[in-house]
Amino acid sequence: MTNTDFLIIGGGPAGLMAALSASEFGLEPLIIDENQSIGGQLIKQTHMFFGSKAERAGTRGFEIGLELEQEIGKRNISIERQASAVGYYPDGTLAVQQNEKVTPLKPKAILVATGASENFVSFSGSDLPGVYGAGAVQTLMNVYGIKPGHSVLMVGSGNIGLIVSYQLMQAGVEVKAVIEGLPKIGGYLVHASKIARAGVPILTRHTILNAFGEEQVSGAVISKIDDKWQTIEGTQQTLEVDTICLAVGLSPLTELLWQAGCQMNYIPELGGQVAWHDDLMMTTAPGIFTAGDVSGIEEASTAMLEGELAGLGAVKFLRGGSKELQCRIDDTTCRLAGLRAGPFGQKAREGKCKLAECRR
Repeated sequence: MTNTDFLIIGGGPAGLMAALSASEFGLEPLIIDENQSIGGQLIKQTHMFFGSKAERAGTRGFEIGLELEQEIGKRNISIERQASAVGYYPDGTLAVQQNEKVTPLKPKAILVATGASENFVSFSGSDLPGVYGAGAVQTLMNVYGIKPGHSVLMVGSGNIGLIVSYQLMQAGVEVKAVIEGLPKIGGYLVHASKIARAGVPILTRHTILNAFGEEQVSGAVISKIDDKWQTIEGTQQTLEVDTICLAVGLSPLTELLWQAGCQMNYIPELGGQVAWHDDLMMTTAPGIFTAGDVSGIEEASTAMLEGELAGLGAVKFLRGGSKELQCRIDDTTCRLAGLRAGPFGQKAREGKCKLAECRR
């Protein structure tokens, strides 16, 4: 593993796009990723993207991941797989572990594109085999071709919960119900309509009370709740399921940003603690950039554009500005604003505005 001016931590949609945009302007980035395959969340997304053709609408997520990987290969951009960033030190040294060996790197610019981790909820029996996060179910089915079970209760009706429910049905798994604590469905209605037409009930204002089973899940008890999230007597139902899938949100993976001394702010609309960043995704620590889910939970398409901006920002930080570079920055900024312009971008827009006002 050799040193580089621009190190990218995370080979997901943001990291790959950052590498491509930076390489267009002469940088030779190095991508490190802890997994065997690059692509991050894209490799397990079998649904087609929405939006405009410019943002690859109509293409399936894993196909986008393959396209980006091929482009990375054509440009001879270096990738170190199964390599993890395990520590950032005050002198700017980053410790990278690979094959039980730790290598110190000292890049002039770093993009932290580490993504997010799944949230979980606690309930009696939540430690039984058969309780999964939605990302784990997607990985099992879409990457390894393994069905997690035969009958599923989905907890959460955001886009991930709805999309994974549909993918389970396509794989021949029975989805007994989708439950949602909020009073309305959280994801796109086009996804909800697909599974509702197939006869799957989507129960808003419902929660899971407990899972039961001897050696693994064999059932779950759910209940209707009121607007204070209290269970309503007499509404409990028992569902015979062998799998409970939790799709209850994501949290940004920000450990390295904390270690780097970046200004962190709690922004609920972005999923929790995120690093303040400027219009080119640079944090308060000079040369430290952030993009993708680690800078706020959104869709993969916005992660790609944030990564593109971060790559261009790294070019400006390391090489200075130019008219051509500014044109690319303006174009990418405009496309990102367009993606967030609709009603489904409102939460992210509000979160980013709130974050911008937090600069100390």
